[in-house]
Amino acid sequence: MAALLGRDDQALSRVPDQARHPWLSVATQRFGQTTALSQLLLGATLGFGMTFWDAFLALTLGALLLNAIAVTVGVIGQREGLSTAMLTRWTGFGHAGSAMLGLIIALSSTGWFGVQTGLAGVTLADVAGVLPAPVWSLIFGIVVTVIAAYGVRWMAWTAYVAVPAFLLLLGWLVLANVNDIPAVLSSPAPGPPIGMMTAVTLVTGSFIVGAAIAPDMTRFNRSEWDVVKQTILGITAGEWIISLAGVMLAHGLRTTDVMGVISSSGGWIGALIVVTAVLKINDWNLYSASLGLVNFFDAVFAVRISRAQVTVMVGCAGSFLAAAGIVNQFSHFLVLLGVVFPPVTGIMIAEYYVVRRWRNEIISTRPRVPRSAPSWVPATVVIWPASAWLGELLPFGQSSVNSLVLAFVLYVSAGRLDLLRMRTRRATNRKVVGEASAA
Repeated sequence: MAALLGRDDQALSRVPDQARHPWLSVATQRFGQTTALSQLLLGATLGFGMTFWDAFLALTLGALLLNAIAVTVGVIGQREGLSTAMLTRWTGFGHAGSAMLGLIIALSSTGWFGVQTGLAGVTLADVAGVLPAPVWSLIFGIVVTVIAAYGVRWMAWTAYVAVPAFLLLLGWLVLANVNDIPAVLSSPAPGPPIGMMTAVTLVTGSFIVGAAIAPDMTRFNRSEWDVVKQTILGITAGEWIISLAGVMLAHGLRTTDVMGVISSSGGWIGALIVVTAVLKINDWNLYSASLGLVNFFDAVFAVRISRAQVTVMVGCAGSFLAAAGIVNQFSHFLVLLGVVFPPVTGIMIAEYYVVRRWRNEIISTRPRVPRSAPSWVPATVVIWPASAWLGELLPFGQSSVNSLVLAFVLYVSAGRLDLLRMRTRRATNRKVVGEASAA
């Protein structure tokens, strides 16, 4: 247990060189995030309203936007070796903004962890025929909690097993339900048409939060080129392989009810499709939640707590909420939380690459964390919610991309007008008690 509770994975400090991972290891986990049931459902939605090749074009354009966002912010994480919430202390938000973001990440990630855990529990209960769904939700949630508590190395091995298994099962699902693949590739859309702009909007919106918090993962990359490789492979392959499988199912079966197809595919095969799909993304949901909470308690209360201990507590709470079915009542709230992430990315990119008001602090102190950070930045307090709100109101484009661009422009403008003035400074803890030196 002591070893378990020592896996803090540098939650409040920089990831040292010796703790960095080969790019393929990180890429497998990134690919595991995009090879989710949500991507399969996205593909089915596009396939029902578009031809196969129009859907392919929409997925490609959406992947290009997501790759650009994830690489740009991901390189910051790789260079500085810090999680998203920690980085924001010196990229425009200060301690207060960083604490708020950490709490939002924790709430959002824990909520989606509970939703996915509940889905796995219902599926396992239906197939096994023994034990009710709440018990299966608890069992599944505890298994994922243990994996996430042990840290990135265990999560990497989980991806090595779950990703190939999911791909094989998905391939079987398509071949078993689509009889004439050449006909599918040339057939018209079976349902009401979907425009290209709407389709690209759906694609970018499906993974914008994952792209926005890329530093949580890329801080383990060894080079900037590794970030580029693992992002392009993980996101593009995920959009093409998984979403196009959904497109083919929609054309072959003339329906968007992918979950119904999985349920009727036969006993344990359908269950394994769901379990492998949920497993490889849910450990990262829990992992990001723990990083956000560790940062929140450090920034607000100056209390240093173990990431692994937080993971266990949050994982148990999320599992019990899933078992009780409570978390499903908050799905709309979880979607709303996702609106706040794109402007954060726009501000981070603007500060780190263009304005650079605090960039020298974070660069000059490597490999340590700066001794202090701004307490809060008033201009950011205005730009962050304003960008999210205006991004949703604009009658054109994609709301997430709109809010990201608006935040970038407004923050750069504030920098040019010398409006980015901090309100006092606050000391930063430089060492986490009990933290392991390697991941």
